[in-house]
Amino acid sequence: MRSQDLVICEYCDAVHARQPLPQGATARCQRCDAVLYADRPLNLEGMLALALAGLVVFAIANAYPIVEMELQRTRNTIGLWGAIVAAYDSGISFVAIVAATTLFFFPLLQMLTMLWLLIPLRAGYRPPGFARAMHALRYMRPWGMVEVFMLGVLVSVVKLASLAEVAPGPGLWAFAVLTLLMTAVSSVDPEAIWDYADRCAK
Repeated sequence: MRSQDLVICEYCDAVHARQPLPQGATARCQRCDAVLYADRPLNLEGMLALALAGLVVFAIANAYPIVEMELQRTRNTIGLWGAIVAAYDSGISFVAIVAATTLFFFPLLQMLTMLWLLIPLRAGYRPPGFARAMHALRYMRPWGMVEVFMLGVLVSVVKLASLAEVAPGPGLWAFAVLTLLMTAVSSVDPEAIWDYADRCAK
């Protein structure tokens, strides 16, 4: 039996023979009842559009201010990298590094990796380093914390509103859209991508 005909449960490491499923059905582990794989159609064009849109919105979110604040007739704009540099200069370098990693580098790498996978698959061939890219994508997903950042910014805006005139900037709206796009891309079943790549390799 070929290795691509086997599936390993990620929870208990039980090995099962992959069986064809009717549309919409789900295969479960016989040992722990976890979901092994499902027959879900892969909308490759939709995923590619979401990933490309996410990259564009990501650029907007980093290029424009997140918050515009006016205090005593002095108007300031705060962007992501301005806040990160300010945190680093104020002595909390660990927080600045974590913010840069989880809000910039991991989301950017996640979207670029998704495009590295989807563009060749859309062209009908399996990209080089496919397995490594899929594993890297799985490890990066928990570290992209754009939604946590959004929640923190909203709480800060509410608190600052009592001290100064605060208005959301274009970057904040872009981060809100980016949160939705990344959630939509991350919700795709990785098994569907594996299956599509296996068909391209045949």
